[in-house]
Amino acid sequence: MPSRSESLKKAGAPTREPLADGGRTRWGDRAAALYTEAYAERYRAHDESIGPAHAVVRLSDWLHAVCDRFDRPIDALDLGCGTGRYFHALSHVRRLVGIDVSPAMLDRARRPAGTISLVPGWLTLVEGDFLTHEFQADEFDLVYSIGVVAEHSPFDMTIAARVKQWLRPGGRFAFTAVHPGSFSVTRTLKRRAGEWLLSLGDVVSAGMRHGLRDRLMSDGLYADEERVREVLAAVDLDIESLEPFASDVHLHMLTVAVKR
Repeated sequence: MPSRSESLKKAGAPTREPLADGGRTRWGDRAAALYTEAYAERYRAHDESIGPAHAVVRLSDWLHAVCDRFDRPIDALDLGCGTGRYFHALSHVRRLVGIDVSPAMLDRARRPAGTISLVPGWLTLVEGDFLTHEFQADEFDLVYSIGVVAEHSPFDMTIAARVKQWLRPGGRFAFTAVHPGSFSVTRTLKRRAGEWLLSLGDVVSAGMRHGLRDRLMSDGLYADEERVREVLAAVDLDIESLEPFASDVHLHMLTVAVKR
């Protein structure tokens, strides 16, 4: 099995592209306001203090295993790349594009954490909102997103369709999603009432069930197995693997889907 830095050889400065002309959505504006210079500095310090039992290690192993499903060099896109926390986990990647709305986070991504060195031209960083930025059709073999969709931006048919367009045939979309039943989700009275109504099954009308589920998913900021399958099926992305993972922060759904 190739090492995580096998294709990341000698040092070179990554390309940095300016903010995309497509502007930002409210989700992009929210992330840009959150990920300030001070936040990025704390985030990078956390990157450098991660121990072997940390959830980041488990998620890195998962991403590395997804890359190993390819038997050829690939082009990859990291949606919401932040400080480049997971760049070191990649293998078989000949070209990587990372997009994020925060210039402070992207500045750290130029020098990603972990055992990694950069081949000149291997990494391109884009300051932009991936919900509006346009990549080329069939540009990537792998699109991945960890801790972003169904957490800080909606997981819905809009983003799934965009990813499908960017993927080459046989390409993969690997992402994490926060489960609405996660221990991190506040159990308000309304949420508990909605969960109880859904548990009644056919007693509740189909239309009411649909509305209740949408509210429990918080318009895409959470996604359970049923919602993941529903969204991916709507855009003809086939699920290759789908598994729960409980970190110290959330209950996640780890999903890999393939473009036919």
